[in-house]
Amino acid sequence: MQKSTKVKITYVVILTGIVCMFTAVVTDHWAVLSHQVDKVNSTCEAAHFGLWRLCKKVIYIDDPETVNQGCGPLSLPGEVNCSYFRHFTPGQDSEIFEVKTQREYNISAAAIAVFSLAFIILGSLCILASLRKGKDYLHKPAGMFFAFAGVCAIISVEVMRQSVKRMIESEDTIWIEYHYSWSFACACTAFVFLFLSGIVLLVLSMPQMPKNPWETCMDAEPEHIG
Repeated sequence: MQKSTKVKITYVVILTGIVCMFTAVVTDHWAVLSHQVDKVNSTCEAAHFGLWRLCKKVIYIDDPETVNQGCGPLSLPGEVNCSYFRHFTPGQDSEIFEVKTQREYNISAAAIAVFSLAFIILGSLCILASLRKGKDYLHKPAGMFFAFAGVCAIISVEVMRQSVKRMIESEDTIWIEYHYSWSFACACTAFVFLFLSGIVLLVLSMPQMPKNPWETCMDAEPEHIG
């Protein structure tokens, strides 16, 4: 396979990773939370959240089999109330998920995700500039930027995972069950695609090694003595 074909395939993988990362950042289905259903003919509360927003849904329960189980699924009809976390706004002392430290986790995850997007933009600019003839050397910084974006994506995923874990374990919240949703999967996919494609692009930008170790010696100019 020619090098140009490999580069084009890498571009497609990078584009897929970019779409996944932007989808994960702007959507709020990283995790779904629910509390225990105590009795039928009553309401329970389920929630889903992302980096910027928390949405709670009040669901009416009339199925006896759901007693002592988690509230949901979210596809059931109910009243939805969404509120933004107001990241990076100074002077805020609001509690998120009834736990003050939860705000710190979400701010950290959101900030790291923004760094990932910044690296994506820088890498994209390098690729656009490399399309000009004789600018292939820009593949090297582009690969580094996309690899860094992938690393930031997985760090953001881990911070959010710790966020959910801390909230489930806290005695100050009503949530007892959780599962990760499609926005979380998009972030994980973005990590795999961006990191691996960044490394591949970096390798492709390296000078090609000779297949035969003797090629370099044979191609060298003979030395004239005297």
